[in-house]
Amino acid sequence: MAEFDAISKHLIQTYPEDFAGFTLGREDVEVLEVIDTQQPTVSASHADSLIRVRIEGREALVHNEFQTVDSTKPPMPRRMAGYIGRAVERYGLPVCSSVIYLRPGAGGRDPGQYSQSHPGHRMLVEYRVIRLSEQDGQRVLDAGREGLIAFAPLMKPPEGMASRTWLRLCIHAAHARPMAPPAKADFLAGMSLLSGLVYAPETIFDIISREGIMDLIRESSFARYLTRQGIEQGIEQGIERGIEQGIEQGIEQGIEQGLRESILAVLEIRFDLAASHPYAARVANVDDVQDLKALLRAAVQASGLDAFGELLDEYPE
Repeated sequence: MAEFDAISKHLIQTYPEDFAGFTLGREDVEVLEVIDTQQPTVSASHADSLIRVRIEGREALVHNEFQTVDSTKPPMPRRMAGYIGRAVERYGLPVCSSVIYLRPGAGGRDPGQYSQSHPGHRMLVEYRVIRLSEQDGQRVLDAGREGLIAFAPLMKPPEGMASRTWLRLCIHAAHARPMAPPAKADFLAGMSLLSGLVYAPETIFDIISREGIMDLIRESSFARYLTRQGIEQGIEQGIERGIEQGIEQGIEQGIEQGLRESILAVLEIRFDLAASHPYAARVANVDDVQDLKALLRAAVQASGLDAFGELLDEYPE
């Protein structure tokens, strides 16, 4: 989804040291350059992030891709093989690649490699699969790496801690970081929107309001960027109605779109549903979060496409 992709890229470009150390699992990484992957000279198919680093005296590239759902067309191993091959061709450096799955449940079937076993032409391209829902969130907070704290709400909370309590702890930790006001505004806006991948909008906004950071988020350059792109139409409308309602509407729209994409991905994987199938258009017309959640459960549990269609018939076209 475009908004989550934009947030992730902004954070990794702002805090490249944090992400390079996190994805490589080591602290002795020296960042030399964040490469602009949007330049046409890099590739017609842009990688999310390329960071040139030095490790133990040798240069390498750290390559990260962000995903909210599983990639099926093409599958993630094929995509990663393409990204890695193009980076090797252009830069001639070792490439350390990772796919970072933001949404819980995504990436469960990603094997972390592309292999070809054709005799005489064998190939193996490996990359790391990182599912944030399996990462120790408290360890990230304790380490104090700002770039990763924004993703902490998507990570595993301490044993026995309620999810709402964990979200409040993460937002409080982010608010307490010593940053200049503009940087903090962007940071908190991004963190709040990312949290929408896991938490209900009303939960996020209740915590934001209690933390007293609603006005700060309103002034963030990132929120203004989203408004200009039309991703956060709710924010623009909120200028007149009140920023709380505007941002809530924007995040809810993002959650709805994420649910629609998840439903279609499940139907494609389970029943080979084509993008041109009438069910795809009908799912796109459902605009209630609870209805979409019910349809996602049906997509996962239905015995067949017809069974899913029976539930879909309950929603007006």
